[in-house]
Amino acid sequence: MVAEGTEPDPGTVRPGGRTARVREAVLKAAGDSLAERGFGNLDLADIARRAGVGKTTVYRRWGTVTGLVADLLMDMAEQSLPRTETGSLLGDLKANARLVRRTLTDPRQGALFKAAIAAATCEAETAEALHRFYEIRVEEWCPCVDQAVERGEVPEGTDSREVIRAVSAPLYYRLLTSGDSLDEAAADRAAEAAAAAARAGAYLRRAEGRA
Repeated sequence: MVAEGTEPDPGTVRPGGRTARVREAVLKAAGDSLAERGFGNLDLADIARRAGVGKTTVYRRWGTVTGLVADLLMDMAEQSLPRTETGSLLGDLKANARLVRRTLTDPRQGALFKAAIAAATCEAETAEALHRFYEIRVEEWCPCVDQAVERGEVPEGTDSREVIRAVSAPLYYRLLTSGDSLDEAAADRAAEAAAAAARAGAYLRRAEGRA
């Protein structure tokens, strides 16, 4: 889900210019506030103060808290680390799972995602932004499944999107529901389960009109 430690966190490298610097400062302040205080306590004036910019700048550009959170999620998706290519489906899926796990266990990023997911349950604009975030990240990793099809590792017609979703789903379940340890072993198990299911044909696309 974000830079998901030795690798740079997403968002640390951006194009220059005053507009870019202002956006970077405001989005960082918004992310910090969201992680610390939750969605319900976000305030544009407080975020402007944290970012060291004028309130009118924030209100003029983002307008509402939900608009700012939507931009934050989009920025996180765009700045997330690119997919890893290891030459095998299992290796690629483990890299994906470990990236997700690293993001969710990060003190700031984990809290931020919990707050964003909670906000998405009652704010349509935030929900739409969260859906776009995951859409971008799933699309980023889909080619590793397509390449596995080409190598003959998984059957022709395997739905790459479903395979990628199957990797991260158990990790988000642990984060939000079970409270179980979200360690690297759990990430690897999620990847192994998704790879095994894909090899067995569990994620074949259904022909239109069939059950």
